[in-house]
Amino acid sequence: MHMVIKTIAMLAMYIIPYLLMIVGVITNVWAILAMWIVMGIAMAGIGFSIMHDANHGAYSKNKKVNKYLGYLINIVGGSAINWKIQHNVLHHTYTNIDGMDEDIDPGKLMRLSPHKKRYMLHRIQHIYGWGLYGLMTFLWITTKDFRQLFRYKNMGLTKSQNINTQVQLFRLIIAKILYYAVFLALPIAVLNINWWLVLIFFIAMHFTAGLILGCVFQPAHVMPTADFPLPDKEGNLENDWAVHQLYTTTNFSPNSRLLGWYVGGLNYQIEHHLFPTICHIHYRKIAGIVKQTAEEFGLPYHSQPNFLQAILNHARMLRDLGKYDVAPVKTYV
Repeated sequence: MHMVIKTIAMLAMYIIPYLLMIVGVITNVWAILAMWIVMGIAMAGIGFSIMHDANHGAYSKNKKVNKYLGYLINIVGGSAINWKIQHNVLHHTYTNIDGMDEDIDPGKLMRLSPHKKRYMLHRIQHIYGWGLYGLMTFLWITTKDFRQLFRYKNMGLTKSQNINTQVQLFRLIIAKILYYAVFLALPIAVLNINWWLVLIFFIAMHFTAGLILGCVFQPAHVMPTADFPLPDKEGNLENDWAVHQLYTTTNFSPNSRLLGWYVGGLNYQIEHHLFPTICHIHYRKIAGIVKQTAEEFGLPYHSQPNFLQAILNHARMLRDLGKYDVAPVKTYV
């Protein structure tokens, strides 16, 4: 019931503001902007709290429920198929491993791993990086999904996941057309404001969602306490998978129930990475056991006391990655 209520709340936060604008209930230009911002907040919430669990098979015991709720990423401009490969296969298997984990490989504009080449521009990435996080979902709705599909095909990942690339490409094109038609073309056609204002508000929605997503996902792994291990010549890592997750992952705000509700338990990133097929409503319950077990075996259990501290330490990590070829490992307090 908890997940059902959350699902209804998040979808309502996304759909109702849209309908209020489309049917003409809200006509004031500033109120319309506010509706788009609320939709951006809801976009991130749908990703955190519904789609994420569903695509991990953790939302329900019913596989069909997980399958169809996982497709909710498509109504916010993304691709469920690509996301599952990027997140479930690559990120969860190869967390913080350069060349495999795409979450630490945003291109040359940012350096999120000490193993990436450092450029002069990176010296100020702790300043401009937040703006790039805001562009995250723009990549979904433009080029990223198409580039990923062909890259995954070349890597053999689509074949290993039993995905027909041509069929997926067709579905991807149709999904993008429908998304633009509903969330951009229709508002331009029916809202009684200039088309360029609609475009700006559409951009504001995506920037809001992208910034929120970046501020939740990146402080979980790009932190001063996180490891960025490299495999040996045979492709083996020093630690096994579970231990690897403890060395590369960080929790934050473990005592904030409101934040935990909104981000789908992703403030308990360690528990999520160790048990990705468990619904996030159980993370708080198992966190104490995980922490105690880690301490018993002399393993790290990194946790930031609150969200602000996590953001500050992530910013300091961005700064260090921009200043040093090998960022010094520090525990900022």
